[in-house]
Amino acid sequence: MSTILAKLPTAMREDLKEPLGEIYTDPEKLLAVAGEPIIAVGDMVTYHILEANHRPDVAIIDGKTKRERVDPKVLDTIEGFDERIEVVNPQSTITDDLLEALAVAVRQSPVHSTVIVVDGEEDLASLPAVLAAPEGGSVVYGQPNEGMVLVPINDATRERCRTLIERMQSDPERIDEILSS
Repeated sequence: MSTILAKLPTAMREDLKEPLGEIYTDPEKLLAVAGEPIIAVGDMVTYHILEANHRPDVAIIDGKTKRERVDPKVLDTIEGFDERIEVVNPQSTITDDLLEALAVAVRQSPVHSTVIVVDGEEDLASLPAVLAAPEGGSVVYGQPNEGMVLVPINDATRERCRTLIERMQSDPERIDEILSS
């Protein structure tokens, strides 16, 4: 049984529409400037990075895009990772299951690639991914109808994500504890 450690209040939804980094529509251009390791959040982002002949070190997927099932061709492309971890993470939440899988996957990268398959929704996973990723790495997530957001990992992006998580109904100390283990 997974424990919810952060829940997005309805009033905060608008705050998350502001991208955390630059938006790219061309995966090749994004990959040319992305730091390593790369953590991809979302089925379509992962698919486009793989189609550009690059395997993300960590991919977090839920089989959906814009709340609809992704095309089976997309899921068929998201293969070949060294490890597959399945977690439960309900819509608009961040669970300990997701965080524990993320911490393990980041620790094993870039030597070992991991796909985290979410039963529920991975939309908020970019926030803890930024906290978990090492300095100089990148988190890439989808911005609906616009493209892929490239988040460079540095103190400023970590602070922005930490602040957003703290504003949610959350347990930031427990989240930090899991991500730093």
